[in-house]
Amino acid sequence: MAQNDPSPDGRLHGRERVNSRIVGISLAAALGGFLFGFDTSVINGAVDALAEEFALNAGLKGFAVSSALLACALGAWFAGSLANRYGRLPVMVVAAILFFVSAVGSGLAFGVTDLIIWRMVGGLGVGAASVIAPAYIAEVSPARVRGRLGSLQQLAIVTGIFVALLSNALLASISGGAADPLWFGIETWRWMFMVEALPALVYGLMALGLPESPRFLVARGREEEAARILHVFTGVTDTDSLIERIRDSIRREDKESFRDLIGRRFGLKPIVWIGILLSVFQQFVGINVIFYYSTTLWKSVGFDESSALLTSVITSVTNIIVTILAILLVDKVGRRKMLLAGSFLMGISLAMMAVAFSFAQLTTLADGTTDAQLDAPWSIIALISANVFVVGFGTTWGPLVWVLLGEMFPNRIRAGALAVAAAAQWIANFAISTTFPVFSDISLTFAYGFYAFFAVLSFFFVWWKVPETKGIELEDMTEDLETRPRI
Repeated sequence: MAQNDPSPDGRLHGRERVNSRIVGISLAAALGGFLFGFDTSVINGAVDALAEEFALNAGLKGFAVSSALLACALGAWFAGSLANRYGRLPVMVVAAILFFVSAVGSGLAFGVTDLIIWRMVGGLGVGAASVIAPAYIAEVSPARVRGRLGSLQQLAIVTGIFVALLSNALLASISGGAADPLWFGIETWRWMFMVEALPALVYGLMALGLPESPRFLVARGREEEAARILHVFTGVTDTDSLIERIRDSIRREDKESFRDLIGRRFGLKPIVWIGILLSVFQQFVGINVIFYYSTTLWKSVGFDESSALLTSVITSVTNIIVTILAILLVDKVGRRKMLLAGSFLMGISLAMMAVAFSFAQLTTLADGTTDAQLDAPWSIIALISANVFVVGFGTTWGPLVWVLLGEMFPNRIRAGALAVAAAAQWIANFAISTTFPVFSDISLTFAYGFYAFFAVLSFFFVWWKVPETKGIELEDMTEDLETRPRI
């Protein structure tokens, strides 16, 4: 770590190199995001095969895909209070165990009922990881690079999505298709689920070696341990001053509870509502439709199963690249400007997808569902628009919502408020992914038009209500951050 003169309160000025140790522990914590992305996307390549094996209609198919998301909301809801009571690290370890059990159970499912149960077990882990990783990274990061380190959560998520899609494509190419038997006569789609057990094991082992959050340690009176972590990992030299500021920020309440989130506006504090709405808008633009149903989507524009899986992988790689771009920009440009730009780009691209699918040729299948096929040039327009949408989301709303949720709440309510916002995100995710098969049966133009409407609405929400948090220390976050319209 390069040495510079610290500010009086222990913070470092902006030109020193980032301590490699803080990057290392942030990456390890973000591995929960990798499993988050893998677990929620792995069903992409398996959904058609399992729907055929278990004879699922459109509604049950949608629920099989999205059932885990209800458990995600439950896992997120309780993760905050558990993290406050027992620490961030034990919750990470429990999440890893849930991921492992879900991977094996889903791969060995006898029917759709126990498949849904095992997927929900994994959902509990996903929900917990979605709360703990951004909170932990924010709490161990220096303010000037907190956006970059917080964005590692989204990079891990999209990398998990990529690995899941790549794994699905490779397994399907070896066997000939997701419904065909692979090793030991077990269907390929089952192996798609079981592959997740390996990264789940790695995550659990890495979590055991991480230092605890210094903010949690101060709240529990373990100040010497907190000082050591702040010095060794975060690079703070005047740890006494910073610990005093942390202590002051949480002193008003001995124990955080959900009562601290209660306010006069519809029952919650305004800053909590902003977090909830950020989460809802992130999902209501329809991003997870692209990843949960991308193989099915690309079949509709003329690709066979193998090509559709490959195209899904390419889309995922695009998402990784633009997330890296977001990491480079977030602490320079700021959160608000990037979110506004993302809303604009997503609105345009989703509107173009809605227009393109208005020219689709519809065919009613034997199970009563509707199959849509696009011819040139609209198939190309849909393909380009979908990838432009991924670029717009991946550089802005994907990583920045997690950054904001990890940093925008005051210390005293951070874990609880983040838990509520993350639970809202998973409920919104469930609503969108469950309704997509029904929406698509109505019309893909209707579906993408719906998502385009919320992309446009998100622009005005950011303009009027979302505060800029770039460069603000966690101890300086308040419940009434400036939210007047500004660029």
